[in-house]
Parts: sequence; C-alpha cells; structure tokens
Amino acid sequence: MFYGEYQHSVDAKGRVIIPSKFREGLGEKFILTKGLDNCLFAYSLEEWSNLEAKLRSLPFTDKDVRAFVRFFFAGAAEVEVDKQGRILIPQNLREYAGLEKDVYIIGVSTRVEVWDKSKWESYSGDENMSAESIAEKMAMLGI
Repeated sequence: MFYGEYQHSVDAKGRVIIPSKFREGLGEKFILTKGLDNCLFAYSLEEWSNLEAKLRSLPFTDKDVRAFVRFFFAGAAEVEVDKQGRILIPQNLREYAGLEKDVYIIGVSTRVEVWDKSKWESYSGDENMSAESIAEKMAMLGI
C-alpha cells in the first residue's frame, strides 16, 4: 500500500528520484502511464497485471471502454530504477503531465501518482478536496 507525498525535482534529462518507501512496493521495474487529472500513474508489475486483466474483461464493443483502454495502454511505459533511485520519465509522459522541474510523488493505495508541483497544489487546495467535502462524500458512500 502506498501513502504519503514527497517533493522532488525532474533533472535536465527527465529523471526523478522515486522515494525509497515507494521503490520497495513498485519494484526495480514498474509501469508508468498517463493518469487521470493530468498526472502520471505508476503501478508495480503485479498490480499492472491485475488492472490489465480487469480492463481486458470489459466489453471492447463499448466505445468508451475502447477509448479508455487506448488512453491507458498507449501511454504506458515500463521504467527501471537506476542505482541512484531514479527513473527516466519518457518525454511523452512528461509532456502529458506538464512535468518540467518540481513534482509531487504521492501514494494512493495501490498506485503512485506523479504530479507537476503547481497542478498538485492547485488540485489539493481546491475546495472539492477539503476534509469536510471529502467526509460528506464518503458518508454518502457508507464509509
């Protein structure tokens, strides 16, 4: 399980340090893909396999399913952690998420997300992310 948030910087070559706490769960190789809300999602190979199986079970005749599967898989890349604990974020993924320098790397249960610093600060500061608003929505879901 992944949790917490960490600030790091993307270097000139497009590399970023993955927090050691997250490297343990992700492994030496993992999948990085386009996520929702203009961030990147990172999955361990095992979790990616589970997700892939779920997506494969969806009806490919559904236009929305095809669009989501294409979005999710076409943007995916297997990345490898180097000896300094860094990964190289492919250019297309850096562009998608707007990653230039400062980033937040956050744990979200079964995945890790990589956010541009200003986008994360804007998103997490949004009134929709207030503790009260989230608590109300969770109560409606019975949590």
